[in-house]
Amino acid sequence: KLHPMLQALAIHPLQCFSTLNFDRKHHYFHHLRRNKQYPFPHSTSFSVSREVNVSASSKQKPLDVKSEIGDDEDELLQEKVIVADDGGDLGWLPAFPHVLTASMANFLFGYHIGVMNGPIVSIAKELGFEGNSFLEGLVVSIFIGGAFIGSVACGSLVDKLGCRRTIQIDTVPLILGAIVSAQAQSIEEMLLGRFLVGLGIGVNTVLVPIYISEIAPTNYRGSLGTLCQIGTCIGIIASLYLAILSENDPHWWRKMLYIASVPGFILALGMQFSFESPRWLCKAGRLDEAKEVINNLWGSSEVDKAIKEFESVLKNDGGDLNCSWLELLEEPHSRVATIGGALFVLQQLAGINGVLYFSSLTFKDVGISSSALASLYVGLTNFAGALCALYLMDKQGRQRLLIGSYAGMTLSMFLIVYAISFPMDGEISNNLAILGTILYIFTFAVGAGPVTGLIIPELSSSRTRGKIMAFSFSIHWVFNFLVGLFFLELVQKFGVAPVYGSFGAVSLLAAAFAYFFTVETKGRSLEEIEVSLNPKFQSKRNSE
Repeated sequence: KLHPMLQALAIHPLQCFSTLNFDRKHHYFHHLRRNKQYPFPHSTSFSVSREVNVSASSKQKPLDVKSEIGDDEDELLQEKVIVADDGGDLGWLPAFPHVLTASMANFLFGYHIGVMNGPIVSIAKELGFEGNSFLEGLVVSIFIGGAFIGSVACGSLVDKLGCRRTIQIDTVPLILGAIVSAQAQSIEEMLLGRFLVGLGIGVNTVLVPIYISEIAPTNYRGSLGTLCQIGTCIGIIASLYLAILSENDPHWWRKMLYIASVPGFILALGMQFSFESPRWLCKAGRLDEAKEVINNLWGSSEVDKAIKEFESVLKNDGGDLNCSWLELLEEPHSRVATIGGALFVLQQLAGINGVLYFSSLTFKDVGISSSALASLYVGLTNFAGALCALYLMDKQGRQRLLIGSYAGMTLSMFLIVYAISFPMDGEISNNLAILGTILYIFTFAVGAGPVTGLIIPELSSSRTRGKIMAFSFSIHWVFNFLVGLFFLELVQKFGVAPVYGSFGAVSLLAAAFAYFFTVETKGRSLEEIEVSLNPKFQSKRNSE
């Protein structure tokens, strides 16, 4: 006699999409809705999902069914069946187009990071500031100044306008900045264009992680959030690839900057067809729209539960759109803001920008003379690490990835220090330095890069999420600028080994910080996380 689930698959094959995974102990079928389990074939659809970490109030008892597969009794078959038409778990696919569109902003971020890497010499020569290291540095660093201002401003914009409209408005400085830079005939015009681009990037680096965290289904929030890092990596790779062509064409940089305006137009148009965050809609009092978005992205069965959670949180934490910066001084917002700022300080002091800057010289020692080609290898390594993070984020969790990432970065730094400090064959020393550099960039991309921007909006409350992200990223841009400003001076004064050794020490400190001060957010809704961190909810529970 066929198991009822197999009967359903035989009777309704077009209504069921199943994926098979093997593990080591038992065979579980997890039924999400008791009233839709059996009997079959009278019920035309059903939903089965893996067990996830949820709050005690929302856990459901799994139905255990042991199964033998071939001769191996230890194999575990996990089957996940997704059915859209009964409002069950819709998976990641409905949210993916909206996340992918928003990640175009990160592509622009990565593109503008790398766009000046190769052509800066040609730009300086054509605009008349060749040999002036201060102006060359200013063309690069004014981007960071604009990003700082954009990050601070974004905190208020997203509260008032929501993510979708703010992203669209933000494409204006991104497009204008790219065009002004491409048409620049003087250093002043180039600086203006770079500042406008930085302004737009500063807004988007805050905004996109918030948007993705608020529209992504809980079980896929980590993987979808990693698309930010992947978008940045692809943007860097694209700009570095195009920069190779600039070595033979002194005017190619203008075409590269014109190209930078195209994703801005795509982003503005794409967001017109994307959903607004249901959490912001609920906060703005637009409940019907919020329900429609939840129904389309997460399934009809999630509508009532999600709206109830949203309203409960807003009732206790304030449901208006006028969050003040001073509220970040209150608990638990001050603690989350401190954690967010500290994570970005540690990320920057761990030396990622210094290592990226110095990597071209490291590659040159092993015969790769083209700085653009060396940077392209670095970008591909970064991309490979981001793909690993995409797979691991919702399996291993944010905290574990963060700790493992910084531990790997520590090992990498000390490997490079060993290669530099201890006498050995020149080829062996160079290969060890290359291995350490690649390992450092890879482990950064697996955890310290994507997790930092993802976990901060997850820990933040609905009311203060925009402000906390704005504060954290403004800290990021300040320390990004300081590391870039003093890195070469410190290397010249103390040498590469002591500086890289300090990067390793900071990475070790960051791993300890992640262990003691961050909490795991995997498999928990943003409202569950907020309730667990907010003393208002705890005191209310105690009084009840």
